[in-house]
Amino acid sequence: MTIAPAVQPGCHREIITLDRVSFSYGAKPVLTDLSFSVKERDFIGLIGPNGAGKSTLLRLIVGLLKPDSGRIELFGAPADQFKDRHLIGYVPQRSQFNPLFPATVREVVLSGLFGRRKLFRRVTREDQHRCDDALRTMQIEDLADKRIGALSGGQQQRVFLARALISNPKLLILDEPLTGIDAETQMNFFHLIRHMHQKHDITFLMVSHDMDMVRSYLGEEPKERTGKLSFYVRHSHDLEDCAETDLLHTLRKEG
Repeated sequence: MTIAPAVQPGCHREIITLDRVSFSYGAKPVLTDLSFSVKERDFIGLIGPNGAGKSTLLRLIVGLLKPDSGRIELFGAPADQFKDRHLIGYVPQRSQFNPLFPATVREVVLSGLFGRRKLFRRVTREDQHRCDDALRTMQIEDLADKRIGALSGGQQQRVFLARALISNPKLLILDEPLTGIDAETQMNFFHLIRHMHQKHDITFLMVSHDMDMVRSYLGEEPKERTGKLSFYVRHSHDLEDCAETDLLHTLRKEG
């Protein structure tokens, strides 16, 4: 299965490419010969029942798992050689988080600025300003000095969203990002990512169980189905860019 945007070939580079990717947990196949490509400024909504391989697929793309066979590329480079991890913002399912992780909210959010090559660099004043901005955007500035393991599930999810946004990623991968957060925060966040998709150079891949939210923006019918997975697709290749370059401005002004 290949998802191809309805634009002229070559107009927009491929951000994600999977070619005949298979993965199993032991003897249990999860993904078999899966092929798809996502181009610049696409928004892909991934829907499927539990056990269909949605989270596994995202973990393969971000490099937390390795495929049994097949090829994965990110921004045109083989995934296992891709170095510019700051270009990718990733929000995993909250169930994958260790609540005993010994870090404050501020430290977790700041870690979104650090790729592997910059892990031990000094935090600058600009870094701190961006962190403050991200905390305000997700309305968690009062939690900055608390241990993340002491927070509620909804508060933790806001922290992970702030961490994913702080580096102005080119690709945002979201695994059930709205689970466990209140309705107002869900609405504000969905407003933010809609604006980011329409007005900024951002590509999205999002897993969600909220069919109404997915369909309201990506359409009633999936573009493709493979196995138990359904791919809803919206393109945003020709829309006018926003004058702002800071992704966090949207909720500051309108949230």
